[in-house]
Amino acid sequence: MTPPPSSGASKLAQYARLKQQRKRRERLIEAVLLLAACVSVFTTLGIVYILLKESVVFFSHVPVWTFLTDTQWTPLFDDAHFGIMVLLSGTVSSSMVALMIAIPLGTIIAIYLSEFAGHKVRETMKPLLELLSGVPTIIYGYFALLFVTPLLQKIYPDLPGFNILSAGIVMGIMIIPYVSSLAEDAMRAVPMSLREGSYAMGATRFQTAVKVVVPAALSGIAAAYILGISRAVGETMILAVAAGMQPNLTLNPLEPAATVTSYIVQVALGDLPHGSVGYQTIFAAGLMLLLLTLFFNLIGYWMRRRFREAY
Repeated sequence: MTPPPSSGASKLAQYARLKQQRKRRERLIEAVLLLAACVSVFTTLGIVYILLKESVVFFSHVPVWTFLTDTQWTPLFDDAHFGIMVLLSGTVSSSMVALMIAIPLGTIIAIYLSEFAGHKVRETMKPLLELLSGVPTIIYGYFALLFVTPLLQKIYPDLPGFNILSAGIVMGIMIIPYVSSLAEDAMRAVPMSLREGSYAMGATRFQTAVKVVVPAALSGIAAAYILGISRAVGETMILAVAAGMQPNLTLNPLEPAATVTSYIVQVALGDLPHGSVGYQTIFAAGLMLLLLTLFFNLIGYWMRRRFREAY
């Protein structure tokens, strides 16, 4: 017995309603995902807007050329000087020390975990290594001040209690997980066929890792390095505790120095009245830090594109 025509029409109508409901749910999900994606964009635009707005107020009192070329940073003095190079020198010096620790060790650890470690060893070591990135940076700062500095003073008796060297070494140890984890993921993504082809040509495991896997993963490794650089440039508490926060135009890591981030912490503690020209320096310094980080990220983007095309 065939169903009446009205039954078929009702099923079609029900199907159409279900299809419309599914489309509405999909559009709602797409809108939520788009909103979540736009949050980071709007946050970045808000940060840039605030920094530019407050920096314009600062540069209306202090010429840009003086800000970039003055060799003194004394916003707390009556004879105030606003030479950002003093803070940038401390930032560059501490970052170089940290990267000299983090990049070689992070790369070696990544090669070992990717090419030599067994499954159980990798699954045990990687989480333990990543625990370093979960330690609060203030703990690292006091570790540098109370343990690493006295240790270094046995080698360099004239080393002051506050210095860039100990802070940079501990900061490099903190950055190792960032470099090693991303670099190891990039190496693990290299197709196994490249390794097998290298083994078929008679290469050893070490030769395959260094001459085949590392070049093939170089774009990802470069991204890991750039992340490490950005993390070093933006570090605050280790340098605020162990580096001394003394504005000193020097690249010598054996001396105390102030960095851009540690100065921002110092002003945030209330050393300068809100709204004063000295207080506005934190926004100009933050803008310089943002531009420095953007510069390194652009280098990393260029390197990723270049090496991805090359290999």
